Amino acid sequence: MIAETGHFALVLAFAVALLQTVLPQIGAYRQDARLMAVGVPAAQAQFLLVLLSFAALTAAFVTSDFSVYAVAQHSHSAKPLLYKITGVWGNHEGSMLLWILILSVFGAAVATFGRDLPDSLRARVLSVQALIGVAFLAFLLFTSNPFTRLDPAPIDGGGLNPLLQDPALAFHPPFLYMGYVGFSMAFSFAVAALLEGKVDPGWARWVRPWTLAAWMALTLGIAMGSWWAYYELGWGGWWFWDPVENASLMPWLVGTALLHSAIVVEKRGALKSWTILLAIFAFSLSLIGTFLVRSGVLTSVHAFATDPERGLVILFILAFFIGGALTLYAWRAPQLKGGGLFAPVSRESALVLNNLFLAAATVAVFVGTLYPLGLDALTGEKISVGPPFFNMTFVPIVLPLLLLVPLGPLLAWKRSDIYPVLQRLFVAAGLAILTIIAVAAFYSEGPWLAPIGLGLAAWLVFGAFSDIAYRVKAFKAPARESLRRMRHLPRAVWGSTLAHAGVGIMVAGIVGISAWRVESVAAMTTGEVLEVGGYEIMLATVGAYEGPNFRAEKAEFIAMKNGREIARLRPEKRVYPVQNMPTTEAAIYTAWVSDLYVVLGDRRGENEWTVRAYVNPLVPWIWIGSVIMVLGGAVSLSDRRYRLGIPFARRKAPVAAEGTAS
Repeated sequence: MIAETGHFALVLAFAVALLQTVLPQIGAYRQDARLMAVGVPAAQAQFLLVLLSFAALTAAFVTSDFSVYAVAQHSHSAKPLLYKITGVWGNHEGSMLLWILILSVFGAAVATFGRDLPDSLRARVLSVQALIGVAFLAFLLFTSNPFTRLDPAPIDGGGLNPLLQDPALAFHPPFLYMGYVGFSMAFSFAVAALLEGKVDPGWARWVRPWTLAAWMALTLGIAMGSWWAYYELGWGGWWFWDPVENASLMPWLVGTALLHSAIVVEKRGALKSWTILLAIFAFSLSLIGTFLVRSGVLTSVHAFATDPERGLVILFILAFFIGGALTLYAWRAPQLKGGGLFAPVSRESALVLNNLFLAAATVAVFVGTLYPLGLDALTGEKISVGPPFFNMTFVPIVLPLLLLVPLGPLLAWKRSDIYPVLQRLFVAAGLAILTIIAVAAFYSEGPWLAPIGLGLAAWLVFGAFSDIAYRVKAFKAPARESLRRMRHLPRAVWGSTLAHAGVGIMVAGIVGISAWRVESVAAMTTGEVLEVGGYEIMLATVGAYEGPNFRAEKAEFIAMKNGREIARLRPEKRVYPVQNMPTTEAAIYTAWVSDLYVVLGDRRGENEWTVRAYVNPLVPWIWIGSVIMVLGGAVSLSDRRYRLGIPFARRKAPVAAEGTAS
């Protein structure tokens, strides 16, 4: 009965989503308050029904109910409880249900906390959000029902892909989906604004927190996926330019541009049409990512389905929303009034440049990702687009963007003078130059561009805090005055500073592993020593053991530096009997400024194994920087202006509000 309850809840959610799509939209058109008000309880009811359905599927996985097809295909009685739970979204049907659950969470959140929105705008936003829900609920019910029964039920299940049985990847999809689906709110606000024919600073204040929340989740999801690939796949790298990796990067880039563009709409009333377009494209690229992993066009551990028919349905959904939104944009965008003018040297201009570079970078990734797939589909010719292409296209676009990042926050709105801004960045520039000189002296044998890369990282970090130093009058005012100013700085300023500094720290990590990585491969017997990057690692023992649902060979290495033991590393090579699939569990010793990374390879003889060892300088900083970026976003999101949007009092007194705004 649990599965049937979940299925029935999905059917009811579909019916409620239909009502939520139609009635509030009619109400907004007729200015009928009663019909517009239907959107709020409908969105809340849709969330509760989808949550009930998701809970039912989770119960089926936890209790190993193999009469449910999804459980039989993707779970096993011997799996640890954690992976029984995460197996709910480790498959196509369950992951789509999670996708819809998160969609309903965002809709219910706007319904519950968006009481200060204009009634017609809120009604239209909830209607568009429900329309997305209708499409994907229909897709789930008619093509990918997660509650399909098996008769007779198998004794045991097929198990979850062993590569997915990992804590980092277990929680990677929910965060990734929160990012993907979170951009649906920006999309819904954009379409609602086009229907209303109005984009104003109040609209931007409401779009920014939802976009920021989605951006934070997507940043964390991408970072967790990168970390998983680093230690689980045994290759010692952090990014491979895999098409599915790129599918997550593209909406992140556009979402970053949207965050900055919305600031201009809020502060100056400019870039309205462009911001609407970015909101449409951010979610559109999320839909493209959904299509890639479910259409069968990719063979990847990231892919949830290989059914072209279901992929075709998603393609129709994608075409409907992207094509419909762009058609509406072409019709209504010319009616949006432009904002104030600004000089070539101003904060607005800096944010426009930021958007142009991010858009160009997105196009580079888009072409490199989809061109091989399109060529294969049209001609059958298979080509590979890998790191060399992206290094020659993406990197040259991003570098000038990073150089300009510290300048933006220091520029004034409307018109600014570049020379005072450069003076405020004098200390940051000096520290960046000192970094270049020091690194070049330490690594005198090259590569020669690496010191410049670390200098750029220093420029980003110190440049970010230059804005804080200028605002608090550091070293110019008394210390007590500077501290007082620091306490009263808006949280959004601290958040922006942390996010930009996090980018700098991440850049340092990327430069370190790219420039100075050391690798050593050898066939070793117990007692032998392998030297790699100033470390000596001795293979002490190799033994077998049985895990809960796998068999493993586990080695123990003694890591030494300058003759002194610093760590014991225990890499594993596992085999999961149900799928007859091997996995690699790397062992990593982190010294915060570098990683010693050891992988146990195949057995070559009675007492000999292939061993690969890497020293990856600064690589932990990639994920430290990512976490700092997310922390910066969280600090900004805690700013009262983000949480409140348009104060309720202003809605109650429109005349006063207009007077205040003027």
